[in-house]
Amino acid sequence: MRTSKATKNAYLEKLTEKIKMNSVDVGKDLDGSTPPSVFIGRWSYPKVYAGPMMVPQLGDTYIMDSPEQWISNNKTQEDIIAYRMNLVRGKQLIEIKDVENPFVEKLQDISLASKSIDSEATFGSKPTGASFNEEITPHGPSAIIEKFDIDAVRWDKQLEKSFYDTDLKARDAVMNLHNKDVPFSAMQKAFSVGAFGLKKNRRLVPTRWSITACDSTIADALLKEVRHYPIMDSHRVYEFSSLNNYYAIILTPTEWQYEWFEAFIKVLGGEEMMFSDYETNTNKTEYSCVGGCYYSAKMAVLDHLAKLKLQSGVIILREAYSGYIPLGVFNVRENIKFAMGGEYKEFESLKDSLVYCGTKLKIPISKYVKQSNLLKELLHSKQTTLDNFFKKSPDLQ
Repeated sequence: MRTSKATKNAYLEKLTEKIKMNSVDVGKDLDGSTPPSVFIGRWSYPKVYAGPMMVPQLGDTYIMDSPEQWISNNKTQEDIIAYRMNLVRGKQLIEIKDVENPFVEKLQDISLASKSIDSEATFGSKPTGASFNEEITPHGPSAIIEKFDIDAVRWDKQLEKSFYDTDLKARDAVMNLHNKDVPFSAMQKAFSVGAFGLKKNRRLVPTRWSITACDSTIADALLKEVRHYPIMDSHRVYEFSSLNNYYAIILTPTEWQYEWFEAFIKVLGGEEMMFSDYETNTNKTEYSCVGGCYYSAKMAVLDHLAKLKLQSGVIILREAYSGYIPLGVFNVRENIKFAMGGEYKEFESLKDSLVYCGTKLKIPISKYVKQSNLLKELLHSKQTTLDNFFKKSPDLQ
């Protein structure tokens, strides 16, 4: 089992290469609605390919780029892929600071919109292909967009306030919107098109980077708050399953510390791959070796702790099973939000929590412990050697 980011990326690239997606077939002219949805690429940075994501149908297409609605509405993997493969991406090469460009202003209109927007586009060539990788939600064909028009737009009131406050830093805008329950995907898209921040600092941010920026911004602010709360007095286990994933979240009666595990079990064939990363009760300075899911999970749990006004340590165990398809880090964020919003089981010890999780996980819990950093420390802190721990706990083998 390996944990490096290069190894994880190589594994997920191999996985996504094997999955063939059939995207919508459209011509050079397209009349349709945008959900609202935009995409900012990262190649050629500080110039980026930016543009709208349109659907070749008119009407309410909002759900096609609203991950917060998918799990709550029991959407299947097939439903989500069908939504995403119907999104046609138009793009133009734009310098990141050129946020007053008329084309970018239309993208800002789309991102701040409160509902779907009718639009018309002419592409330089027939849109082709599809985009599919582990950190961003997939989408259908793309092409250079030559002409683009949208109908009149009504902005979301909260997003509009942040847009016009050019003295408000972007991180403060994101946190304000989070506190007002603006959906994460809405604020992230607005952030990516340079709709927030001090006027002189506004710029386009690639979609992938903007997702992690918003997750980590919210998590950092919540962590400052949570560190001042009393420590939880028991061990809790929250869990949730959907989209061929199982999540177990263990909260420990300690100061903040966090370890993330994700295992992929027989997704490609007979493999068993595990990746992990962690932080102690100090600020993590380097980017996580497991990528954006680390920050999405961290934010979701800290949001729950802040609402409880409690502090705890966090161990998250995620397993992905045969049939799993990478759909983006929303999958992690939304699954964990659902887990934290549900019932939990309470245990007297970390050992008891792990014994319970071991009855649900397909990989023996002993393998998680052997790969871990924090779990080992927590178990040793009870003066229990790992050998004795496993010897006395055959149900963890």
